[in-house]
Amino acid sequence: MCVESDGCEIEGCSTLDEVRTLSGSMSPALKSNPDLHPCKPGHKFRAALLKCRSPAAAAGILTFGNVLNYMDRYTVVGVLQDIQRHYGVSDSKIGLLQTVFICSFMVAAPIFGYLGDRFNRKVILSCGIFFWSIVTLSSSFISIEYYWLFVLSRGLVGIGESSYSSISPTIIGDLFNNNSRTMMLSVFYLAIPLGSGLGYILGSSAKVAAGDWHWALRVSPALGIMAGTLILLFVPEPKRDQMGYIKTRTSWLCDMKALAKNRSYVFSSLASSSVSFATGAFGMWIPVYLARAQVVQKTAEPCTTKEICSSTDSFIFGAITCVTGLLGVVIGAVTTRMCRQKTERADPLVCAVSMLGSAIFICLIFVVAKKSIIGAYVCIFIGETLLFLNWAITADILMFVVIPTRRATAVAFQSFTSHLLGDAGSPYLIGLISDGLQQSYATSALWRFLSLGYALMLCPFIIVLGGMFFLATALFFLDDREKADKQLSQMTRQPSTVKVTAI
Repeated sequence: MCVESDGCEIEGCSTLDEVRTLSGSMSPALKSNPDLHPCKPGHKFRAALLKCRSPAAAAGILTFGNVLNYMDRYTVVGVLQDIQRHYGVSDSKIGLLQTVFICSFMVAAPIFGYLGDRFNRKVILSCGIFFWSIVTLSSSFISIEYYWLFVLSRGLVGIGESSYSSISPTIIGDLFNNNSRTMMLSVFYLAIPLGSGLGYILGSSAKVAAGDWHWALRVSPALGIMAGTLILLFVPEPKRDQMGYIKTRTSWLCDMKALAKNRSYVFSSLASSSVSFATGAFGMWIPVYLARAQVVQKTAEPCTTKEICSSTDSFIFGAITCVTGLLGVVIGAVTTRMCRQKTERADPLVCAVSMLGSAIFICLIFVVAKKSIIGAYVCIFIGETLLFLNWAITADILMFVVIPTRRATAVAFQSFTSHLLGDAGSPYLIGLISDGLQQSYATSALWRFLSLGYALMLCPFIIVLGGMFFLATALFFLDDREKADKQLSQMTRQPSTVKVTAI
């Protein structure tokens, strides 16, 4: 028989004698008790839901939500030229959209990390999705006089999305372990490039289909509501360790001290900041840069001469991002798995090599873009593939060196630092440099193209710096992983007496 946690006997819910709770956990069989009563129809429905709450199904739903997370984030970027023309703002002010989004995102991330380590995570995730979906839909109705309100709406969306990015990886980390966890996290982080690319495609396609860029913001909210509902129904709330034996709870201050002393965590977070800087700037400005390149080559007309701006570059860039994201994460997972057979430091070393290789091809984009758009796309393809190799690996590094009970906090603060030092400022900074260069000389189509290219040249240097941080991570990775394993072993062996120290 099966017994619900409230003492209700479920008839015919399993062929095995087992106890199953709503969290999906199982324990040895219980014998029939006369105090148990037959289930009501509602309890039978809940029992049916339990059968669908497998770890694989939960990981699939969380991955779908992460796709929507990034798709919603980059839908605006897919219609960036239309927004710039509609509100009549400069490069720096249009770059402010992403900066405000990321600033609110990173400020809220530590708060959600704290909540995620202490309260029901799937409820927090669902509320975050519902919130950002409603705000995104509402922002599509903001009139031309209120650009500041449109910017504010992006900040509110950032708050909602920070709950998802901070908490969802920790659920997968608790549902799986070892190589299966690496594989599931790789699939989960495929959502970053896939969702980002689909955001460009969705934004440009919806705009063309409706003849109005506002409709780009009215599609993803419906999908977001669906994802939030699926999480509430089918994603379990796993215990925050593999075996469920950890009974001790460290304070938030203790968690922060431990993370600050964890050198692998600190250096990998700095490396993640470099990736965020580059991807934030590229995601915002590369489609605009390529559109200006085609105006210089006289293969396209300026956006000011059309009723709606061309979305070809956004569409192509989005498709490239989807493909390179898939290739990058898969190649990264396979390469790391193979390299682990030769060195235990494989995770940070693979990240370092991929970063340094990516910087070379990203530099070449600005060399060939003036004369060959196809050549620029080839460089983007290779550079992005190498850059995307490290996303899932970075998350796995964190899981290795941080104990389960403080992983949500670790993910949240890694997100905070990577955004603070990365894409919180890079879109606005690139736009500001571009505006400054344009003011130095007479404005022309050629100079608008060149000034943005010169500003974007900052990105390869930041990527090289990130590669250096990954090399530093490799120096301390084994020691920090051993410390985390030792502390976890102590916590699970003597849960009632062990005193947890910050290591």
